[in-house]
Amino acid sequence: MSSTPAKKSLKKSTRESSSKTQSKRIEAKRNKRKIIMQAALDLFSSNGVHGTSVEQIADLAKVSKTNLLYYFASKELLYVEVIQQLLDVWLVPLKGFNSEQDPIEAIANYIEVKLALSRDNPKESRLFCMEVVQGAPLLFNQLGSPLRAIVEAKVQVISDWIKAGKLAPIDPYHLIFSIWATTQHYADFRVQVEAVTGQSLDNPEFFAATLHSIQTIILNGVRPQHS
Repeated sequence: MSSTPAKKSLKKSTRESSSKTQSKRIEAKRNKRKIIMQAALDLFSSNGVHGTSVEQIADLAKVSKTNLLYYFASKELLYVEVIQQLLDVWLVPLKGFNSEQDPIEAIANYIEVKLALSRDNPKESRLFCMEVVQGAPLLFNQLGSPLRAIVEAKVQVISDWIKAGKLAPIDPYHLIFSIWATTQHYADFRVQVEAVTGQSLDNPEFFAATLHSIQTIILNGVRPQHS
């Protein structure tokens, strides 16, 4: 015997209610992970991974230690995920490079995005810097595989621009390293910048002036020198 319209409606309503409940649980777990990762970032960027305990992270995130370890099996795995998230954000602009773009415009845009990342994510940048300075013991695999592959692909793009006479004959690796070092300096050494200039990238005028200076210095060094 077929179901009555009332039974069909009840089944549909039950399925919809179950689906909404499941969606809410997934969203709640996602939000909890974000809260824990933000707390971990705040502490790792100030104290380093070895100077931070699971208990401190749990206290700052307002969760129990048991609950934290439900989402992240160990402090080290949490640390790696925090920095991996930063790497993912950093690499998006670099992935956008392609041989069909105007190189000067592409490099200028990349400098702007990287400087904005330093302004908006200073804690992440300082944390990454701390890890690399220590020899990247927990991130060596991430740095040696995905990052290397992406950089090598973009080195080829820059090499193509050079061969086409669109850029001066510079070493592509050192161009990328120079952009990273220059833009990230304003996050990693923010205290030094503020001590010397009395300014930070949070000031729109200082950000604009800094961006113009960095773009001018780097772009003048890579523009092709036509006789």
